[in-house]
Amino acid sequence: MDEQVLKQIKNGDQQALAQVLKDHYEFLFKYTVQLTGNKDVAKDVTQETMVKVIHSIHKYEIQAKFSTWIIQIATNIFLDMKRKDKRWELYLKENGGAAGCELNTENSWSETVEVLSSLEDAYRVPILLKHLYGYEYKEIGHMIGLKAGTVKSRVHYGLKLLRKEMEGDE
Repeated sequence: MDEQVLKQIKNGDQQALAQVLKDHYEFLFKYTVQLTGNKDVAKDVTQETMVKVIHSIHKYEIQAKFSTWIIQIATNIFLDMKRKDKRWELYLKENGGAAGCELNTENSWSETVEVLSSLEDAYRVPILLKHLYGYEYKEIGHMIGLKAGTVKSRVHYGLKLLRKEMEGDE
C-alpha cells in the first residue's frame, strides 16, 4: 500500500479500504490455512483479522509492509483462539465436562440464557467471561477495568441471583 492510499483510508475513504482488503484477502487466507491447518478455522481467523484491520487501520504506519502487519494481526488472533480453546478445555476438564455453570439441571439452556440475559451487565459479563469462556478473574478484571476481587464477587453474586431466578421458575 502506498502513502497516498493510506492517507485516503485514514481520511475515511471506505472504497479505498475495501479495495486494499480485497487485494490482500487471498494472501491472508492462504496464510491462515497454513497457520491453522484447517480451512474452516482459517476462514474465521481471516474474517476476524479483516475486522481488526478495519478497526485498527488508523494505527498502521507505512514503515512496515501492510502484508506483514496483517500477518501479525492474524497470528495474534489465532494464538488468542488457541489460548481460549485451551482455557475452555481446562474448564471442562475441571468441571467434569459440564459446559457453563451448573445452575439447575431441570431447566433448558434456552431458559438459562433467558434468565442470564435479564441480569445486569455488571453481573452477566463477568459470569459469561468466567464460566463460558474460562478466563481467570484477573484477566476479566483487566478486560473490564475492575480489580480481580470485584470480578470474583460479581460472579459469585450474579450466580446467586441466577440460581434464585432459576429456582423461582420451577
